[in-house]
Amino acid sequence: MKVFVAGGAGYIGSIVTQQLLDAGHQVTVYDSLIKGHRQAVPAAAKFVLGDILDRATLDLALDDGPYDAIIHFAAFIEAGLSMQQPGVFFRNNVAGSLSLIDAAVAHGVRKLVFSSSAGVYVSKDSPLVEDDPIGPANVYGHTKRMIEEALMWYNRIHGLRFAALRYFNAAGATPPTRGEAHDPETHLIPLVLQVALGQRSRVFIFGDDYPTPDGTCIRDYVHVLDLSQAHILALGALDEHPVLICNLGNGAGYSVKEVIDTARQITGHSIPAKVVERRRGDGPILVADASRARALLGWEPQIPDLRDIVASAWAWHQSHPHGYDAE
Repeated sequence: MKVFVAGGAGYIGSIVTQQLLDAGHQVTVYDSLIKGHRQAVPAAAKFVLGDILDRATLDLALDDGPYDAIIHFAAFIEAGLSMQQPGVFFRNNVAGSLSLIDAAVAHGVRKLVFSSSAGVYVSKDSPLVEDDPIGPANVYGHTKRMIEEALMWYNRIHGLRFAALRYFNAAGATPPTRGEAHDPETHLIPLVLQVALGQRSRVFIFGDDYPTPDGTCIRDYVHVLDLSQAHILALGALDEHPVLICNLGNGAGYSVKEVIDTARQITGHSIPAKVVERRRGDGPILVADASRARALLGWEPQIPDLRDIVASAWAWHQSHPHGYDAE
């Protein structure tokens, strides 16, 4: 297949791009580099510098087709920041996605795989299934839900086949080449590892009074390689299923304190932690039931253990202590 990867210079997008290339597909990466890193883009992929809000540049890039599919990673992801700057997230995530989807239809692209989020759900104590109540706790999650709804209409009106893959917490790395490097960094595992590297004095725990066993939020961490494989499986599954909405997670939740303790064991560092006020928009528990992805995609996580996930991230951060900036 010939695949157009929007946001392919980012954490997950670059790893999916490499997996696509390894599987024999042709790949064009389209990225503004506002959040992504040119160094993360595999050499065998064609690279186009462009923003999904820039329809003229999008059209020029898609003219190089025909493309069989688009995979869409080009979104801002900082849930906390979305509660401070909602307009930035509505503009990039919603308006930008509509620009990309319209361009896909105009250029005859039949399939689109969308990087959605578990942030679309109402938090609950047991694993979430795709039919559970929708109720985003923050603007970021709401933008993801809005894009899912738009895709449903584009499927009805234009026949655009799509998969919305609702990630839980992407984590881990593919050392020595690719790992997680956001600016600003908001994800727990890299923040904890930055403390172990001496780049931060401590890690902050946003609230320890949630209704969980140790009072801190519980999340489902899924290795980035497992997420990557799900995208490739989804491209094939869309030949049979015109609409796919699937959770991607391991079905096991770990609290903030458990993640910090695991990182202490892996790194051998004390990793000081300080409890501060809750962060707006954080739900107590988000854990996946990924039975649908297993049944419809044939997906099975290969790296489910938190220790292995943290160890892979630690290996990459040790070899890239300043992310991609030093390359």
